[in-house]
Amino acid sequence: MKKILVANRGEIALRVMRSAKEMGIKTVAVYSEADRNAPHVRYADEAILLGPPPSNQSYLLADKIIAEALKLGVDGIHPGYGFLSENAAFSEKVAAAGITFIGPSPYSIQLMGNKLSAKDAVKGFGIPMVPGSEGAIDDIEVAKKLAQSIGFPVLLKAAAGGGGKGMRVVEHVEEFEEQMQRAVSEAVASFGDGAVFIEKFVGSPRHIEIQVLADNHGNVVHLFERECSIQRRHQKVIEEAPSSVLTPEVREKMGQSAVMVAKACNYSGAGTVEFLVDEQLNYYFLEMNTRLQVEHPVTELITGVDLVKEQIKVARDEKLSFTQEDLKIIGHAVELRVYAEDPANGFLPDIGKLGTYSRPNGPGVRVDDGFEQGMDIPIYYDPMIAKLTTHGKDRTEALQRMVRAIEEYDIVGIKNTLQFGKWVMQHEAFVTGNFDTHFIARYFKPEMLQERLEDEALIAALLGIKVLEQAKKNTTQAATCNNNEGAGSKWKERRQLR
Repeated sequence: MKKILVANRGEIALRVMRSAKEMGIKTVAVYSEADRNAPHVRYADEAILLGPPPSNQSYLLADKIIAEALKLGVDGIHPGYGFLSENAAFSEKVAAAGITFIGPSPYSIQLMGNKLSAKDAVKGFGIPMVPGSEGAIDDIEVAKKLAQSIGFPVLLKAAAGGGGKGMRVVEHVEEFEEQMQRAVSEAVASFGDGAVFIEKFVGSPRHIEIQVLADNHGNVVHLFERECSIQRRHQKVIEEAPSSVLTPEVREKMGQSAVMVAKACNYSGAGTVEFLVDEQLNYYFLEMNTRLQVEHPVTELITGVDLVKEQIKVARDEKLSFTQEDLKIIGHAVELRVYAEDPANGFLPDIGKLGTYSRPNGPGVRVDDGFEQGMDIPIYYDPMIAKLTTHGKDRTEALQRMVRAIEEYDIVGIKNTLQFGKWVMQHEAFVTGNFDTHFIARYFKPEMLQERLEDEALIAALLGIKVLEQAKKNTTQAATCNNNEGAGSKWKERRQLR
């Protein structure tokens, strides 16, 4: 594999290209008109303009991407995450064109892409499941009776869903019919598939996922867990590894369950198995993401494994060069997704120009981004500016480094989640590890950030006044000393004249 095309943009495109470059592999970037001057375009050896900014006119043009790859003699295509990364038809077309898809097979993608088929595939392996329906339900009366037998509250979920779309919590039987109609409607609008299923709603869940890696020779390992419970709108904002609550015994059981999920779908490459964990550390299979995850840096930092390089090696049909016994957890890592969003206004996305953009540095700090000062944050794509990740010898040091890195990170011109991240890192519930997926709803109020900013401004003002007063005092003392020295000199001159 001498040349790969990265079918993505921004920070993940850059991240893949850097690993490829270290392996001596040339890279091809694709870009829309909105990303013409983006860093990933300049970094690549070659670049292809796909079309106008909207994704469906650029980054989702599967046939055009493959055609251009063939023209340039590309050996492999890495999809990154998002866009075409979990599109089974795309991976199939890539393979049909004689190009290696750097990811799992179309079979694995399709099987795990639907939550119901995924559960059906793994249920014979003894993996714990949340109590719920065996399959999709479209009869409201049947669904209502099942919900009553499971016990309220229940969760309605779109079978083809993701990102919290097509998901409804139903607290009482009286509201079941209305909530199911809403879930079906949203599922149709978002995924073109109105199939929904029912699960028991776990009241205080933690979202914990396991990174897996598999080759084409039957070897599968897990690279421990990531804690992903700090979420807004069912989407992650902060991740860390390892989790602060798992015991070694539960970690081992979850890891082995994740390995079995990968084997259940003949998985190949890097993937993530997601679990729901309750207060008693019982865990339940949720789904499998058949791609590289946004939060993969925390896993890389605690294991020392470059997941992108491993993806490429597996795609080249190489065997894993390490076993489960070779893997160890090294310290602790935490990641903040720096979004162009306003936490004080419901985390609504923001757009505009990065008037000032200065990254933090120093020991244990990693910044994955795809922007530079002066660039615009476009409206067409995910609002993530960067991923800020810190690593320390333990969780305390990792969190302290994150606070320091946030304070050093200077972004002006775009509302962002930096100060929100700092607030989380210093919140008692997060510091002690006593939190779940309801953390933001339970503890965060927009005015908290404003109060914190006002307090910091007051402290800065008081420090400024103190500095000015000290400077005036020093100036006065210096002037007095100069006057005294002058008087002494004149006295000496008068003595010499005498």
